[in-house]
Amino acid sequence: MTSHTWYLLLVLTVAIGLLIYLINSRLRIHPFIALIVVTIGTGLAAGEPVAKLTGSIEEGAGGTLGDIGLTLALGAMLGRLLSDSGATDAIAHAIVDRSSNRRLPWLVAAAAFVIGIPMFFEVGLIVLLPLIFSVARRLENDGATKGSPYVLLGVPAIAALSTLHGMVPPHPGPLTAMTGLHADLGLTLGVGIICSIPTVVLAGPVYARWIAPRLADVRPDPVLVAQFSGADHAEAAGTTTGASSIGQAEGTDTGTPQRAGVSTGLAVTSVLIPVALMLLRTLAETVLDESSTVRAALTFAGEPLVAMLAGFLFALGVTLVRGGRSGEATRSSLTDSLKSIAAILLIIGGGGAFKQVLQDSGIGDAIASAAEGAHLNVIVLGWLIALLLSLTTGSATVGIVSATGIVAPLIGTGGGLEASLLVVAIGAGSLGLNYVNHAGFWLVKESFGMDLTQAAKTQTVVQTLVSVMGLGMALLLSLLA
Repeated sequence: MTSHTWYLLLVLTVAIGLLIYLINSRLRIHPFIALIVVTIGTGLAAGEPVAKLTGSIEEGAGGTLGDIGLTLALGAMLGRLLSDSGATDAIAHAIVDRSSNRRLPWLVAAAAFVIGIPMFFEVGLIVLLPLIFSVARRLENDGATKGSPYVLLGVPAIAALSTLHGMVPPHPGPLTAMTGLHADLGLTLGVGIICSIPTVVLAGPVYARWIAPRLADVRPDPVLVAQFSGADHAEAAGTTTGASSIGQAEGTDTGTPQRAGVSTGLAVTSVLIPVALMLLRTLAETVLDESSTVRAALTFAGEPLVAMLAGFLFALGVTLVRGGRSGEATRSSLTDSLKSIAAILLIIGGGGAFKQVLQDSGIGDAIASAAEGAHLNVIVLGWLIALLLSLTTGSATVGIVSATGIVAPLIGTGGGLEASLLVVAIGAGSLGLNYVNHAGFWLVKESFGMDLTQAAKTQTVVQTLVSVMGLGMALLLSLLA
């Protein structure tokens, strides 16, 4: 390695330190602004010509948002429609109702796994709180469990929602990493699901059985429990302390309106349409000839934008025809859902700009040289960078987009299994050590009436288990491949 290579690595180190400082200092700079400032400073320090620097920023931000922005917007609207139409309630109750007490943690995890496919962590948790509280109150009254029934049922939901949010597209984090690493959509989706299932099992029902007796005194505010489990949970979400925490979370929204019932079959179909189309695309590209008309049609239908649009249109039809809601109310609800993702879109755009400047300034090549000389495992490196940046900035999105830009030069543009596993590892890394500088931590703490220690033993430990298990599964698949 030359002296210039060492200099570029020093520039990167200072840039990361500055990014952490700007976001966590007393100034509390918004992550988007911090990313843009650090990106400009990094480009100048690395010697990129000023005339080219602005072009790199525009290309990186525009290219990343072009790939992800529309898909993310459709995903946010799909999630809102599913909630408004009662689809998520139908799924949850169909899975959990009329089940034995011992199976309930597993079934709550299954419900959260399905609901978590199109929904952000915070939104999914608020949607599930009425189910968790009503079933937990039933267990509490029956004296059927040792320890806190709220922990017993809440932990599996937290594990499933966070795993899907961090490791499986079309969530914004994995989708961003997938785009930056040129990973195949269907392969990444399949690998993400394979890695997610054992991760959810261990961090969810298994850990819940162990920790619930040790947190026997955890019980939410009785008023909050009554509002969520007795009244319509949309009204409770707007009036309770725990639900108000959502307003502080990245990419979340609080204004869920009154919902009407929808059949379970339609509910499940609404959720699975995007996933099915993306998996069919991969299957078609694997088994059909390139000249096949069917392959061309399935490839088009499986594009993230088209797949999410199909799921959205189906859910829209369910809402308007079967849900009994007016077009005006639906349009207002969709407008509110888009407000919730503005911050995430800006951060993703800033991360794209940072990634492009690293590449154009030569820092990416310096990273590749250093990693080659040190013989670092790229999957572990991506996971570790995402973990540290997410921990220090309080933003999983910042951790993912920054880690993607840093490790992208190490795998080139070929995609393949390594790229998909790296997407999963980076997403898993962004989840670990979730503590007081993460909005989700406070949502869990306030919703379940926990103190800081109790919240750390649930939210922090669960998401760290998810993070470590995600890395372990990615490494295991890389060895077996």
